[in-house]
Amino acid sequence: MKVLKFGGTSVGSSTNINKVISILENYSKKDAIICVVSAVGGITDRLLKAGELANNKDQAYTKEFEAIQNSHFSIITELVPKQNKTILSHVENMLQDLKNLLDGIYLINELSPKTSDKLVSFGELLSSYIIAETLKSRSLNAQLKNSQELVVTNSNFTKAEVEYDTTNKNIKDYFSTANQQITILPGFVSKSKLGEITTLGRGGSDFTAAIVAAALQVEQLEIWTDVSGMFTANPKLVKQAFPIDKISYQEAMELSHFGAKVLYPPTVQPVLNLNIPIHIKNTLKPEETGTVISKNASSGKSPIKGISHISNIALLTLEGSGMIGIPGFSKRLFETLAQEKINIVLITQASSEHSICLGVETKDAAIAKEAIDTVFENEISLHKIEPLVVEKDLSIIALVGDNMKSHQGISGKMFSALGKNNINIRAIAQGASEKNISAVIADKDVKKALNTLHERFFEENTKQLNVFITGVGNVGEKLIDQIQQQYAFLKKNLKIDVRIVGMANSKKMIFNEKGIDLTNWATQFHHAETSSLQGFLDKVIALNLRNSIFVDITASEAVSKLYADYLKNSIAVVACNKIACSSMYENYKKLQDLSLKYNAPFLYETNVGAGLPIISTLKNLVASGDKVVSIQAVLSGSLNFVFNNFNDKKNFHDTVKQAQFEGYTEPDPRIDLSGIDVARKILILARENGGKIEIEDIENDSFLTKANLESGSVDDFYETLIADEPHFQKLYASAKEKNCQLKYVAEYNKGKAKVGLKEIPEGHPFYNLEGKDNIVMFYTQRYPEQPLIVKGAGAGADVTASGLFADIIQIANK
Repeated sequence: MKVLKFGGTSVGSSTNINKVISILENYSKKDAIICVVSAVGGITDRLLKAGELANNKDQAYTKEFEAIQNSHFSIITELVPKQNKTILSHVENMLQDLKNLLDGIYLINELSPKTSDKLVSFGELLSSYIIAETLKSRSLNAQLKNSQELVVTNSNFTKAEVEYDTTNKNIKDYFSTANQQITILPGFVSKSKLGEITTLGRGGSDFTAAIVAAALQVEQLEIWTDVSGMFTANPKLVKQAFPIDKISYQEAMELSHFGAKVLYPPTVQPVLNLNIPIHIKNTLKPEETGTVISKNASSGKSPIKGISHISNIALLTLEGSGMIGIPGFSKRLFETLAQEKINIVLITQASSEHSICLGVETKDAAIAKEAIDTVFENEISLHKIEPLVVEKDLSIIALVGDNMKSHQGISGKMFSALGKNNINIRAIAQGASEKNISAVIADKDVKKALNTLHERFFEENTKQLNVFITGVGNVGEKLIDQIQQQYAFLKKNLKIDVRIVGMANSKKMIFNEKGIDLTNWATQFHHAETSSLQGFLDKVIALNLRNSIFVDITASEAVSKLYADYLKNSIAVVACNKIACSSMYENYKKLQDLSLKYNAPFLYETNVGAGLPIISTLKNLVASGDKVVSIQAVLSGSLNFVFNNFNDKKNFHDTVKQAQFEGYTEPDPRIDLSGIDVARKILILARENGGKIEIEDIENDSFLTKANLESGSVDDFYETLIADEPHFQKLYASAKEKNCQLKYVAEYNKGKAKVGLKEIPEGHPFYNLEGKDNIVMFYTQRYPEQPLIVKGAGAGADVTASGLFADIIQIANK
């Protein structure tokens, strides 16, 4: 004999009921079947709503009744279209009884727990009758048995307690003589010893099935629902969650307690002592394995079996010096809550006895505060304790697993992962059995917390990065192409899953929490929302995704001013925009401090040498204890390109135009040619070396004329270049006469920095610097005579994008 239970979704439509019937038909070929069914999906909620409306004198209860009636009539018509007159007549009588009950509630304004139980019992009684009659109409040997004639309880309405001696005898007696192949039982419903209609609480259909399975000591109890077992986390919140093959009774109860809706916690109790396995299966996908709950479930690779949560939690904190060493203090506190019938979900107390934190459902918080403040009124008035503090909008997350106690460092990994994503923990609780580790966090962080922990404990250490890019011009396009090209490689070899979740240009911005499709990202801007810097920031914060990275590929001061807001929300910042790091030293230092405080990396390797590892090399020198004495560098790929291509046969104007056309200069080439860009770069290197200097402190020996520097626009600037061609030819001729090369050089020595055009003699490391290459020479205590040299392409969209990409990957490896 087998006991199967089908939930509300499984019997929520004629289509699903047909799937149930198919399963029962297959099972009944081998075994006698007991089938416990829930109410049609959503009907219990409608019954309760109709009752509340009637009790509130709201005639809208009649519309709820009509919806209930139409739902059942529709299912009957679709299941047994040719033989439904008798069934319809019986259901009509049942529905008339329901209507009379609702009318009575409306007239006398009475909806007691007793009446409520009678009201909601109609759901299971209707569904079980319809399913039983459908089985009969299809020539299956089936019979309906009312569970109210078997399950006997006390009179604790809405959550009655079972009288097991009487109930077990009733079940054994009935099934000892029953000869039908399929028995249909309504779940959830029961009767008291006095014959009053009672229910076993929400989720009680699972309980009914377990009671029957235990009484008959069957080999296995099967719970059929709309998911393929118990998952490692809620699959609606964690897309990577997967079904757990095997799990112990205790683990299942822990997960159910912490919000896993697949199983009603009391279900386990009747079968626990008898070691009857519970198999959770998917009605819609019966071929899938599901989850087996038993006494000796294999541990598998991970000591963690699942991650779950409870929402709508309030944290109550009672504290004060008057609590220390006072016997019975906790007893008074707990008794107060018990008298108000308030369930305590979590308890944690400081060893100093100075405070006690309790987690309760948010709906109970106001009552709890009033009751506790009243009971401890005297102590509060004497300032021995403080009035109860209530914090709302909280949730409890929990790691669950029997074998956590034999694995060191689980809690450390849990809290480290949460901390790195700026998820603040308000309270912690861990039982001595170590079957769960619970933490109270803000409601808004639940999704991020669950995904963070699932990634940490279940996803083979694959780290998901959620990237938001502002500035999808030339460099941005190259970065997107590189991420798309390397996606599979990174995921397979480095266990990094890089997803671009948001993009913005100056006009539009797009977002996709699951990751933007990079095969056609540009077309998505056609129908995108209007872009705004604050709107982009607000969206990134609202999504609240783990391992979020903001990438700035602009030259905008306004964008750079938002870095602090990103960092304060533990969103890493990667920037090729030099403005922030070359702004006032106070702002530079503030960003570094925020990065440390909020554990949000702030990386800007491309600020100095595009894709060259210049800043990282300097940081490594400093971190290893070396002392950088001086820095000499050619830091502008743009200027190097210009002076490598300019000569007495090609004028300066055309050379600059070519550099701009090929993407080596900013849209406004004055930024490059004025030397301010190079000054910013040497300023950043000086600061990375510990120097506290400002941009004004850097000596800038410009090679441009006064007319060039005072030009009002880019077009005017180009006009002045034509007019001042003799000036540039003179510079070239002077260098050529000395067999020198013109290079724009940045220098830092003993706390001072300067930039300017220099004539570099043959044999110098800068002399043969070609194209757009950059070079940096670090003279240090360890490299006093032969400097440490970093050399390579210092401009161009591809190399700049690769530098940004390298920073993103570096964040993943932290």
